[in-house]
Amino acid sequence: MNSLLSSGTEDIVDATSTPLLRIENLTKTFGGLAALSSVDLDILPGQIHGLLGENGSGKSTLIKVLAGFYTPDPGARAWLRGEVLELPIAPGYFRQLGISFVHQDLGLVPELSVVENLRLSTIVAGHRPLINWAKERALAAETFARFGLDIDPRETVDRLNNTQRALIAILRAVNDLGDTRGLLVLDEPTVFLPKEDTELLFRVVKELVSDGGMSALLVSHDMTEVLEHTDRVTVLRAGEVQASLATEDVTADQLVQLIVGRKLRPSKTAATAAARGAIAASVDGLSTGQVENFSFDVSQGEIVGITGLAGSGFEDVLAGIYGATPVRAGSLALDGTARAIADATPRTSIASGIVYVPADRKAQGGVAELTVEQNVTLPVLTQFRSWFGLSPAGLHARGTEIAETYDIRPRNTDALFGTLSGGNQQKAVLGKWLQDDPKLILLQEPTQGVDIGARSNIFDMLRSTAAGGVPIVCASSDYDQLAAVCDRVIVLAHGQIHAELTGDDLTHELIAASVIRSLTEVPAETKETLS
Repeated sequence: MNSLLSSGTEDIVDATSTPLLRIENLTKTFGGLAALSSVDLDILPGQIHGLLGENGSGKSTLIKVLAGFYTPDPGARAWLRGEVLELPIAPGYFRQLGISFVHQDLGLVPELSVVENLRLSTIVAGHRPLINWAKERALAAETFARFGLDIDPRETVDRLNNTQRALIAILRAVNDLGDTRGLLVLDEPTVFLPKEDTELLFRVVKELVSDGGMSALLVSHDMTEVLEHTDRVTVLRAGEVQASLATEDVTADQLVQLIVGRKLRPSKTAATAAARGAIAASVDGLSTGQVENFSFDVSQGEIVGITGLAGSGFEDVLAGIYGATPVRAGSLALDGTARAIADATPRTSIASGIVYVPADRKAQGGVAELTVEQNVTLPVLTQFRSWFGLSPAGLHARGTEIAETYDIRPRNTDALFGTLSGGNQQKAVLGKWLQDDPKLILLQEPTQGVDIGARSNIFDMLRSTAAGGVPIVCASSDYDQLAAVCDRVIVLAHGQIHAELTGDDLTHELIAASVIRSLTEVPAETKETLS
């Protein structure tokens, strides 16, 4: 903990002179596609620098280059504190250089104490086999007192709230740098924090960089957060830098334009429930995970999309409705019959005609060690049971039918599910659940990690199913997918509805704009989207 408390003044570089980190001509390609293209970036000493961009804009690739996880293409150059930084950075060497990371998942061990987590890298590396834990607790308490934090060093991390955990992760990252204090990379650290608690977190970060001995790179989707707490902001789009500006000189509307690349105009009014036709399913007052009192309906033959930023709650909705995760409150009306969602289980949902396709098809959607035929016929085994047991011929015929109908390749239904490509695994999972006339279909990221050809097949599959009158709800962060298949898209922010988009507003750009703006706290009636 000593390094955390030192001023590091011997390494201070004046903020008006040499950048703490300079990157020039950084390019990274994967299979001929550029994730980053000729990126230049300067991060000045003593500043918090924001990095904004859509999913797929190159933010994560840039972070992984700094972490030594990716090797940049030839021609990239970098300097740290004015000295040449050799690229690629050796994996795990970033700490010795003076770079440390705090990721969205924080990387803490819940069962260990606060002070043990603070010293985790030392324990793992085995540099100090004998640790004076009384001294370490005293140093931790001194650090917490410096920042005005009420945290007991002896408490286990699983008993802390989310904000305290994020603060522990940040202080650990700084402590890991020791005397080589340099760049603290904050990769979406506030996603799961309530708005009021982010103020405390950024107060600590600002104090950490205030002496000029280090800087912070804040990777975020939240424009309000960036506008309030950074000194400069760089915007990436499609792997290219669109602008790098002093934060005080830019507005939220300008950032939206830079991120999405289109001009602003007033949003259209969402279609009414009456215009959509008869309601097939209705969710009322759902509270689960990050979601609070969320209500929506879906009509016969309608595909409704639900999206938002990470931590907005959109990831929690479908599993909650299905009964796969705990629910605090809410009811579901289906075919005129209402039931408490808290009482639902996957078994009762299936019995009611509700099917759920999770995002993790390998671990949750299928069984890798079973054949395609065995996977796709699991929900309908009772249909092929007789006094003499299961009918192999009947099961094989059904498996072959699903493989043909949903274009599962190869056509060999004896192939193990785990040997299929991602797209064909997803087609098999969808075929498994769509075969038995469901009453409500819940899809979580249905085309995640799927190639472009399989995406097209899956889109056709969903449209055909909806055309038969089946209501579908699709939770996804893929705006192209939502624009391609949905009749209506609901954008969530802080677990509540931020906007509903329909008709001409269902484009990648307009959905992205609404999601990006969802945390700026602009009143709904004055929100703007993109043309």
